[in-house]
Amino acid sequence: MRTKRLGDMLVELNLLTEEQLAEALVIQKQERERLGTTLVDHGYITEAQMVDALRMQLGIDYIDLTKTDIAPEMSQYIPKKLAKQNRMVPVSMSKDSLFLAMADPTNFMAIEDAKKASKKNIIPMIAAGNAVDHAINTLYGNEGAAQAMAQMRAEAGITDDEVRTANDSIDAGEESAPTIRLVNSIIERAFIENASDIHWEPTDGDLVIRMRIDGRLHRILTIPRNLMEPVISRIKIMSHMDIIERRVPQDGRAKVRVKGQDVDLRVSTLPSIYGENIVIRILKRDGSRLNRRGIGIPESEDAKISKLLHLTSGVIMIVGPTGSGKSSTMYALINELLSETTNLITLEDPVEYNINGAIQVQINEKVGLTFASGLRSILRQDPDIICVGEIRDSETAEIAMRAAITGHLVITTIHTEDAVSAIDRLKDMGVAPYLIAAGLRGIISQRLLRRICVNCKEEEEMSPTKIRMAGLKEKEGRKYFHGRGCDMCFNSGYRGRIGDFEVLVMNDALRQCITNGGDKQEFQRLAKETGYVTMLENADRLVEEGITTVDEVMRTVTELDDY
Repeated sequence: MRTKRLGDMLVELNLLTEEQLAEALVIQKQERERLGTTLVDHGYITEAQMVDALRMQLGIDYIDLTKTDIAPEMSQYIPKKLAKQNRMVPVSMSKDSLFLAMADPTNFMAIEDAKKASKKNIIPMIAAGNAVDHAINTLYGNEGAAQAMAQMRAEAGITDDEVRTANDSIDAGEESAPTIRLVNSIIERAFIENASDIHWEPTDGDLVIRMRIDGRLHRILTIPRNLMEPVISRIKIMSHMDIIERRVPQDGRAKVRVKGQDVDLRVSTLPSIYGENIVIRILKRDGSRLNRRGIGIPESEDAKISKLLHLTSGVIMIVGPTGSGKSSTMYALINELLSETTNLITLEDPVEYNINGAIQVQINEKVGLTFASGLRSILRQDPDIICVGEIRDSETAEIAMRAAITGHLVITTIHTEDAVSAIDRLKDMGVAPYLIAAGLRGIISQRLLRRICVNCKEEEEMSPTKIRMAGLKEKEGRKYFHGRGCDMCFNSGYRGRIGDFEVLVMNDALRQCITNGGDKQEFQRLAKETGYVTMLENADRLVEEGITTVDEVMRTVTELDDY
């Protein structure tokens, strides 16, 4: 292997000038990073250019980690600390040779360290830096689970007393019981992947672990069936459930620390023919995200919400299907409205986030505490602001509207397709039009669109037919993007999500239309005069800015635009 310096290679290939190289070397010295990292981070070259240059100049193979399955046992050859420190990951073995994917294969000291650690001949391969980082997280994230399962198999059995030695920190050490380490490693992996839910699904063979990431389920791990019972018992103990009862569904909660952050877990069990199915909802206690900017409300719609939040009475409704982010929006508004001068009471089923300064009430239908009865009781508690987790029936809807017209600010959610449909939904529930017109102040409707993965984002050709099918605007010279798929996004082309909002602020003309029984088209026309912008129009903007794709708009938003 030739040992020509990286900077000289890039200058020879006309990817850098001598002046740019000199600048980058100064920055590298200040930041104490490797030159390749400095060049990419500061925009002198792209990561793809660096990969191609190294591949050609060093004569080594490129490996696409997005299409490579790395066996869990590979983690035994290179310690996790060494892998992270040098951005390298063991890929496969061939006799006495270890194939090592590296972000920077010119790091010859790292290659020597890998040789000493593995006691193997090292064959370096080049891979994209982000792909290496993700492969490290995946390989060593499953390492703890694999080791724990191996120890569980080796032991004669795990007693309940051993399982009960758990503490509430996920960062448990090697001294913890193997069942604890196994469950903790899976929860930690979900936290790192930013998963919203972990599904523990017993089958006729094994216990399958799936995680919901960006709204889609991904299979992560399989646990042998003979290890299933202690794993389920561990989860039930964490969430204060009855470990003996397996015939009826149970709900529980747990508070843990993952990577130094507080996390709430909401746990639900459901008996199935193969055992108890468990779903864990992960709720990060990240207060910085529970605000209007953190949940992605655009500036134009944000101004309308500011106007609504200055009101002292009336109903603000947040609408959308399950999984559209309604709860996050509601909690963001609650955080903003909290103060020492107001009495804010919530009625929720279940309570998802604990909010200091708010009185939070958990629905319990077994003892008769429903949304309707709870709302009546709250009105006797001298509230200024009432948050109703969900309007499910006509009684709750009518009480909420009457509370609004008697001087209370009510924030609630309802399952409808869009802002305009929320009016029809209330009418269908039997709420009198005059109550809706008098009480309703504004409607926030939303969806969550998947973001294009920045690691594999590329321009794509888009047919005019598809653009029209999506209901988007055809513009000359407009560029469209998508993600080709990589291991950073589970080959989906998407990573993360962004909110798509529409905000309708009521005025006298809209109230009159409701009272007079005006149709949907008339209401839509009057809404447009208030500056109402539909979700599809906001989605069009997100496509134009290269944040999401036409396909994602078609999947999530286009079906709403019937007007």
